[in-house]
Amino acid sequence: MFSVFIKALDFAIPILIMIFLGLFGTGVLIELGIMQKFSRFVSPLFKYTNLPDTCASAFVIAMGSTVAANTMVVNFRDGGCIDDRETMLCAMLNSTPAYVREILTYQIPIVLPALGPVVGGFYVMVFILTAIVKVSVVVILSKLFLKKNRCKFEDNVTDKQPSLKEAISKSLKRNKKLFTKIVLIYLSMTTLVFYLREQGAFEIFSVLPLADIFGIPPESIVPLTSYVASPILGISLLGPMISNDGISYLQAMIVLMLGSMFMLPVFAVRTILPRYISIFGPRIGVKIVVFSTGISMLVRFCILIALLTIA
Repeated sequence: MFSVFIKALDFAIPILIMIFLGLFGTGVLIELGIMQKFSRFVSPLFKYTNLPDTCASAFVIAMGSTVAANTMVVNFRDGGCIDDRETMLCAMLNSTPAYVREILTYQIPIVLPALGPVVGGFYVMVFILTAIVKVSVVVILSKLFLKKNRCKFEDNVTDKQPSLKEAISKSLKRNKKLFTKIVLIYLSMTTLVFYLREQGAFEIFSVLPLADIFGIPPESIVPLTSYVASPILGISLLGPMISNDGISYLQAMIVLMLGSMFMLPVFAVRTILPRYISIFGPRIGVKIVVFSTGISMLVRFCILIALLTIA
């Protein structure tokens, strides 16, 4: 068990450092009154929602770091500016810029060359569609269940702009307790996940019977199963099969949708859930991850059904 904890610690430390920088860094920017000015850049999107301007400021930060944006949302909630529903929808919206970053850093340089323009382009479009659906869901839910919140986080900050030294001190004081809680919960959750993985708990997501059910070649089971464990590995194995006509474009798309549907919950439990629970707490953290992962899986399921209809 000690070796598992060491592995979890090695995995968690870089992420905790990122959380620390995001939490205290955005805290300093808030104290200086800088973050409150950023919301105007995304106001065209937020004018269609009932979310407050504070969420717009966090969304700007999410374009660089989702973790930093979410720690900022926690500050808004703890400051009484937003409630739990608004916290969830803000966090959902904060997850969408990651799709743009992933397209630029993963899809275009890795997926497109590996899978080719047809299948690779299809996979990129799935990511874009998922982001659009998530934003649309947030807009609709905010209109249905929220009243327009005019709260601005600067209302909770002193009118006198502090010096940088004072801003750092206030940020440390404000966020010290929250960061301590994040460290304890994240380390506990990550250690548990690593232990379960060593015990083979994630092997229950077996995809071996799917070849017959979905009409894909038996040899595609290898990249399909590999995709669940590692998308890059699965894509690397699937690419040569497409090039050698061992699998058709349509079958390759079906394999990708199946693989990602099984991979998403595994990835959510293994990586995303500990992070969100450590930031938002168990109740809200679990809801955000389940809701966000559910939307991503639903998009892929609908596309899978469309592909099977064509096949």
